[in-house]
Amino acid sequence: MDWLVESARAFVRAQGPNNNYLLAYSGGLDSHVLLHVFATLRQTEPFQLRAIHIHHGIHPCADQWANHCKKICDQLQTDYFQQTIKPFSDRLNLEEKLRQFRYQLFEACLLPDELLLTAHHQNDQAETILLQLCRGAGLKGLSAMPRIKSFGKSFHARPFLDIARQDLLQYAKQHQLDWIEDESNQNTHHTRNFFRHDIIPVLEKRWPSVIKTLARSAKHCADAKHFMEITTQKIVEKCQGTVSATLSVKKLRDLSDIEQRHVLRDFIQQNGFLLPSVVKLQQIIKNLLLAAEDKMPHVTWGDAELRRYRDDLFLMKKRAPHDPLQVIDWDLSTPLTIPGVGVLTASSEAIMSPVTVRFRQGGEMLQLPGRSHRHALKKLFQEWGVLPWLRDLVPLIYADNQLVAVVGYWMAGEWGDHVQIQFRPEGTPLSKGVDECFLRGGGIFSIR
Repeated sequence: MDWLVESARAFVRAQGPNNNYLLAYSGGLDSHVLLHVFATLRQTEPFQLRAIHIHHGIHPCADQWANHCKKICDQLQTDYFQQTIKPFSDRLNLEEKLRQFRYQLFEACLLPDELLLTAHHQNDQAETILLQLCRGAGLKGLSAMPRIKSFGKSFHARPFLDIARQDLLQYAKQHQLDWIEDESNQNTHHTRNFFRHDIIPVLEKRWPSVIKTLARSAKHCADAKHFMEITTQKIVEKCQGTVSATLSVKKLRDLSDIEQRHVLRDFIQQNGFLLPSVVKLQQIIKNLLLAAEDKMPHVTWGDAELRRYRDDLFLMKKRAPHDPLQVIDWDLSTPLTIPGVGVLTASSEAIMSPVTVRFRQGGEMLQLPGRSHRHALKKLFQEWGVLPWLRDLVPLIYADNQLVAVVGYWMAGEWGDHVQIQFRPEGTPLSKGVDECFLRGGGIFSIR
């Protein structure tokens, strides 16, 4: 079974000479074989190897397992360290929560030149694709697990993904490895164990090579997914709206139903938000794309929301509740943090009296430099292109009950001669592509 070592050698050499490895080591059969193979390979290949064990603290034997893992690493002269997960009070979806927390710890412990190694194999791949089929997954889910993918600032690799568990078992017996047997792996209440013990053996009686076949199907789906992503990205670029990082409603309407769904999913995923359900996606298409042009609909899911203004679709994080009726006293000598809005900071060339910060109530009037008439703030917001859902978030500065500044857009002349206000919006910027706004003498200066 030395071909396992040679397979790992080919993997290492394909990754290049400047990588080291952090190996996720549970002590079970799969990760023990992975550790043994890479510890053997390290004798002839120039890389560093560390093993990390996650101590869940749930199983009565958890301490014993951790001691076993350390002993094995000592025998293999491999650096070992462990991380402990604090017990969860909420046991709902415990397995998934533990998995997510494990990977958070893996990412936090990765050094800049390390790749994370896990011992997922061909049988795991088959179980994954069966699970995704039962969930009604699309191409992304049916692509199952990639052999290597981006992970944090590095990569997560699965060198055994094309190797059957039976081959790992034979290697372990040949080298007389001593691994941990977790009896919970026999509990078919867990879906993966149900597939492993009750479903796959039945399938193998009819189709002996079903494990390999399912893994091949996952590869076909991954290839199709990759091609579709490239194609979809080109369409997304053609559907850009009039504002950066938006989509054009008119251009989306010209697409087929299938193209609309793929473009919206790709757009949402690229911006780092959870994908909406099929039902929610249909709601987005119906409410945002098909609404009349004078409407400003929006759809929310998870921590995301899509809003439409004129021909543009804006994707953003849902804002915390904000009370536009609040009146906040502000001493200009200290920064002012307004929850759900942002942080105001002022510097002054003269001693200025305290001011109040308010938000638009309607009826505010101001006169811009070079104009003979006063204008309603509502009309000016339209002229300035302030998005409707952000207009009530723009701080208004009052001194002696007189409006002296619309933060980010206007400041009364006498104030502009003496005061500089810096505003750092929370979340979505208040103006197109502006992260910070400085106001002085009525001018606006954007700094990225």
